[in-house]
Amino acid sequence: MPPLHLRRAAVAVSAAALLPLALTACSGDSKDSSSGSTASAAKTSPSAAANDSMDMNKPFGAACSSVPKDGAGSFAGMAKDPVATAASHNPALSTLVAAVKKAGLVDTLNNAQNITVFAPTDDAFARIPQADLDKLLADKEQLTKVLTYHVVGRKLAPQQLDKGSFATLAKSELTTSGSDLAYTVNDTSKVVCGNVPTANATVYIVDTVLMPPQ
Repeated sequence: MPPLHLRRAAVAVSAAALLPLALTACSGDSKDSSSGSTASAAKTSPSAAANDSMDMNKPFGAACSSVPKDGAGSFAGMAKDPVATAASHNPALSTLVAAVKKAGLVDTLNNAQNITVFAPTDDAFARIPQADLDKLLADKEQLTKVLTYHVVGRKLAPQQLDKGSFATLAKSELTTSGSDLAYTVNDTSKVVCGNVPTANATVYIVDTVLMPPQ
């Protein structure tokens, strides 16, 4: 065979021998890159989930900004006390606390375990005509019915409020709806500061007094 032909044959054989090695190297790089991406995703995914979980465990809502930063009326302070006592340290709930005392429900609420309280603000009570509010406060039986209608006998997490129906201590149901930490109770009362922890309850502060069905 002429020398030129011999050289061409040698080049072809060398190329054929090197091609599988090159393909194997590329395949290895691809796998390394893929596994690197997967490992990276695996590392970041739990962190993202943790952040979401942390957000859902914190109080939320525009009115939360008015809660004192420290002291007995702060979120940390309220978490140490049972719910009726905790509410007494929040200046926005003074009418509710007075009504609870008038109905004789302080011990009932403080001694209950794992409950949820939908707590109307002072502004919520102010929406009731004064004559009607005075009449309600003077009628212990009706007042007890109204106040216990704001209490569910188990703790409710925010995500349970998306579309819920819950039995209250007044033995009638209330409903909740919403999403993305924006919730309404009975289609009328907005949660303005929710997921507030106390020693024995979760509190959702609302802007309207809930009236039980007649």
